[in-house]
Amino acid sequence: MSSEEHEVVSIYPFNEASREDLLNKARECTFNWSTKDGWPVGVIHAFVWRNGSGWITCGVHRHRVAAIKRDPRCSVVVSGVSAPNGPNGAITFKGRAVIHDDEETKEWFYPALARGPYTGMEGDLTAEQEAQAKAFEERLDSPLRIIIEIIPEKWIMLDSDKMAKDTAGQLAEEERGPKLEADSKRMPAELDKRGIS
Repeated sequence: MSSEEHEVVSIYPFNEASREDLLNKARECTFNWSTKDGWPVGVIHAFVWRNGSGWITCGVHRHRVAAIKRDPRCSVVVSGVSAPNGPNGAITFKGRAVIHDDEETKEWFYPALARGPYTGMEGDLTAEQEAQAKAFEERLDSPLRIIIEIIPEKWIMLDSDKMAKDTAGQLAEEERGPKLEADSKRMPAELDKRGIS
């Protein structure tokens, strides 16, 4: 899915190629949900980006699984720091979680996680790396494990290189995202309230 099919609220958004580059190189993400008493909670997860969705895994008995069964609305935060040789910045996407407990999903997900950015074992693996990846797959394949797909609905992005270009007065207008209410209304109101011109 392209970013144009979702709401994008970013003054310095990544273009689609850079967004995909960061998400595909990310080793981990922060997965966030709401508890039944309304508290926001997040945990760090190993992360796979595939077919326009984020994918994570945990035991079915975890509180986050009960929470997303109750309310599938959640968010994922991916920092460029977790994506070596990827774009500078960060991506948050709001979305809805779908729980998968089927063999077809597990058959592609476990190898993808074991042979991806999270483990640093990508591309052509040595025999030793392949054995390590296979052992990791086997550890993942436990009876209580489920896989959670997060389907994006809204993107909040910060392309740090665009921000730096803008600070230097070198960012073309067409590279900007739409001006947000926080920038167009709330910031001027706060500056005025504080007597800052």
